[in-house]
Amino acid sequence: MFEMLWRKLRLAHHRKRAPSSRSYRDLSPSLEANLTAFFQELGKSPDLIVRRLTLGPRPGRTGALLFIDGLVDPQVVNRDVLLPLLNDGNWEKGPGEIDLLAYLAENLLAVGEIQRETNFRQTVQALLTGNTILLVDGRGEALVLSTKGWEKRAIREPEAEQIILGPHEGFTENLRTNTALLRRKIATAGLHIEELKLGQRTQTTVAIAYLKGVVNQKLVEEVRTRLKRINIDSILDANYLHEFITDAPYSLFPTIASTERPDVAAAKLLEGRVAIFVDGTPVVTTVPALFVEFFQSPDDYNFPYQYATMVRWFRYLSFSIAVLAPAFFVALGSYHQELIPTPLLLTLTTATEGTPFPLVVEMVMMGLVFEILREAGVRLARPFGQTISIVGALVIGEAAVTAGLVGAPTIIVIALTAITTFVVPGLLGPGIYLRLIYTILAGVLGAYGILTGVLFTLLHLAALRSFGVPYMAPLMPVIPADLKDVLVRAPVWALWTRPRLIGWPQPQRQPFGYVPDQEEKGEDEEAEDDG
Repeated sequence: MFEMLWRKLRLAHHRKRAPSSRSYRDLSPSLEANLTAFFQELGKSPDLIVRRLTLGPRPGRTGALLFIDGLVDPQVVNRDVLLPLLNDGNWEKGPGEIDLLAYLAENLLAVGEIQRETNFRQTVQALLTGNTILLVDGRGEALVLSTKGWEKRAIREPEAEQIILGPHEGFTENLRTNTALLRRKIATAGLHIEELKLGQRTQTTVAIAYLKGVVNQKLVEEVRTRLKRINIDSILDANYLHEFITDAPYSLFPTIASTERPDVAAAKLLEGRVAIFVDGTPVVTTVPALFVEFFQSPDDYNFPYQYATMVRWFRYLSFSIAVLAPAFFVALGSYHQELIPTPLLLTLTTATEGTPFPLVVEMVMMGLVFEILREAGVRLARPFGQTISIVGALVIGEAAVTAGLVGAPTIIVIALTAITTFVVPGLLGPGIYLRLIYTILAGVLGAYGILTGVLFTLLHLAALRSFGVPYMAPLMPVIPADLKDVLVRAPVWALWTRPRLIGWPQPQRQPFGYVPDQEEKGEDEEAEDDG
């Protein structure tokens, strides 16, 4: 009985949500009826431009052009649409009894993309995406003319992913600009781009890009399935998709990577990943994502591999300090003083003597104060934000030490962790949470609390998956062939293969065994033999 009632409720809910048949009706042969329907659907908005005109030699037929001001390129509309239609010289042969819309599309309109549409809802959607609609009296269909041309931001370097060497260009909010930047990096016919609409009300264009022959087709199908499963009113940013398609929605660690750089997106595609573009945002999503990716930078491949390896070690060290330094300081100062050298212990004791709070409370309190200052610096205008984040931290820290609320060593540790936190910006959020958790565990259980927290973190990381790929690969499971680009950055000529679990359909990048000095030596030997 309850099952039957549940089915009826679901049926009634779907009927309630189903659009009316009027929304999906076909266009009427009457021009006035179609215009009335457009006005009812869109309202008489000032940006809805309706241009009535006569087609063909007089008396001709009555027609109308509809477009949204600000979404179209006015030069294209005036030069390539209106001018040919209004020029009597173009109608010398006259359409006669032939298909008028076909005659217009094939002989008069100088627009690159023209489609014929009979569905009213699809015609309205085309109008709202920057196309121009041509209606003709007596015809129950319309011509959809591609005249998109809204204002867009110029290409510039992303502020969040700045590099020293390499290209200084980034994605913009325009989808077509972003796909063009990607095709400039990968000029091959194997680069496939698919588009779909998401968001019932926003109808946001989402594009999927992948490199055929390199990508695993099951990965492409999984991305399509997860995107088509999204049922939401609006998609306004890439993060709307992230929270729907991620493998671990409750995890602190991101299982989806994001970038604003075309070179980074191209490198990910060449490894066998899939890129997801969202119209209206410069952030491009790449899947699957691995934990070690967040410690890599485009500059690693622009500098010599020896220097890049050293800098990568600094990133791992900085993340460890940012996460564990406050916890170790609390554990040593509260439970394991015997591990501190005597002169250093005397200095720390003198500096913290008279402070009213336990060491763990000092660390948590000052950590929260720093995060508040950082957030204030981010949200305010740039000149004010820099002043608050720098001067505020100095003034508050100095005042807290002078007033005896916290010890000077606490401020030093907080400053060190604050600096090292920004070395790996992709793990900024997880680093803040882990630092707070480990500090509290250290204040309760000492070193045992830190060990317990790290152990559970590693177990959680080992269990994560990103679109079926182990999140900690190639460390867990260990893949020796892929370790050449994890703790170290091997020379480019030694990166023979793609990541084994991602680019296995075509694992080889370049000829195996190529070493520059050996190649040059062989040429010299051949020259000597010829001599």
